[in-house]
Amino acid sequence: MGFVSHRVDRKEIKPSDHIYTWRTAFAYAHHGIYVGENKVVHFTTGEKGYKSIQDSCLTCPDCGFHKNGSGVVLSCLDCFIGTGSLYLFQYGTNTYVHISRLRGGTCTIAKSDPPQEVIHRAMYLLQNGFGNYSLVLNNCEDFALYCKTSLLGSNWDEAGSSGQVNGWVMSPLNVIVSSAVKVFRCSTPVAAVVGTGMHCLSRYMTDIGVRKDVVKIKVEDMALLRS
Repeated sequence: MGFVSHRVDRKEIKPSDHIYTWRTAFAYAHHGIYVGENKVVHFTTGEKGYKSIQDSCLTCPDCGFHKNGSGVVLSCLDCFIGTGSLYLFQYGTNTYVHISRLRGGTCTIAKSDPPQEVIHRAMYLLQNGFGNYSLVLNNCEDFALYCKTSLLGSNWDEAGSSGQVNGWVMSPLNVIVSSAVKVFRCSTPVAAVVGTGMHCLSRYMTDIGVRKDVVKIKVEDMALLRS
């Protein structure tokens, strides 16, 4: 188990697993739900996202399947991973593990629902959509987290569930705190430790397994809510 993420071999993953792969030199990760038979259901930016999948796959006839107007797409595992590596998103982690991770979007305190429920949600949303893609409020990690837990924040239109995004959003505050530490003449190493600690703590407090504003929502209702 690394301090950044949890790399796995494709032989290790099971249907209903939440997987992801880092893109653009670890700048961000793309998330999806492995549904078995070498296939992944994931949420993309729409036409541009699944068009690139369809154009690149030469081996899987279902690769790129989607409903018109929906960003939820089915692809083969090879196309999902692309040129990157495969990582497993971890559920039910303890506080220490969560805070020790240097990057958001790799684990959550929340526990996963049973595999059959996770796969049902992913396949249902493949047919019915997950609303409009938003980098901040409704992205691929939000999709995978919902499929695994059915949890959604009551103010989902103001704050998403993505650990990656919540880490980015809190970064300016961490910089301010670190700068304040330096103003009070603390050493650079101390400022770095304080800044890193603030970053990890802020990610923990916004984790979907810690927040108090989340509720379980049936997938049949979810499709209507996000429409």
